[in-house]
Formats: sequence, structure tokens, C-alpha cells
Amino acid sequence: MNIIRKINDELAIAGQITLDQLKQIADEGYKSVLNLCLPDETGLLANEQEKTEFLGLDYVNFPIKSQDINYHNMLQMYQIITELPKPILIHCDNSIRSATIVLLYISIKQGITFEKALQKVITLGLI
Repeated sequence: MNIIRKINDELAIAGQITLDQLKQIADEGYKSVLNLCLPDETGLLANEQEKTEFLGLDYVNFPIKSQDINYHNMLQMYQIITELPKPILIHCDNSIRSATIVLLYISIKQGITFEKALQKVITLGLI
């Protein structure tokens, strides 16, 4: 079972989640799930959107590969994260992309340029 890591009061990250974990985050008061997985990744939770919404959570799938993270799609993702009800669980297959997106989101929110934040992500070996 993948570990859900709480980053702050608004954001948590995880690798691919299970149905039990989905129920757990709903019980813990999470309001939204942002899934970064592509449809061809292994271990995906079948009908994740349907199951998430059945539990009363908002759901967005923004499929992206680490190497495809750029300024344009990060702006889209920033908007999605800003608008989704919080707290949000952001997940992918192994939590590396979710950690990258959260780090970029928090950095940009704090006024750090995308380029500087991206360089930090690269230095940390996340992409």
C-alpha cells in the first residue's frame, strides 16, 4: 500500500492509491483528488473518477509525464489546484510527479519564478 504524505493543511501526495485509501482520505476530510496518471500506466484504480465522486470528492485527471512538465501545463495545473476544494490528494504511480507538482505549486504561490522552481526540482532529481 502506498503511503499518503501530508505536505500541509491543503495538500497531500501519494503514489497510485487503492480503494481503501480513497475511502480513508474521504473519511479524513479530503475534498478533492488530482490524478496525474496516464491511462496506460499499470496499477491504476479501475473507474477511479466514478469511485472518487461516489465518495463525495471532486476529481480531476491531468495525465502528464515528468519530462512533459513545462510552464504552460504548470499554469493549467496551478489553476486546477487553486480552484479545487481543499484539502487535495495529488497522486501518480509512485509519488514523484505528485511531489514535483506540489513543490512547483508551493514555490510559484510563494512568488518564486517557474524557472527557478523547476531548477530546484531538477536539482532534487525529481525530473
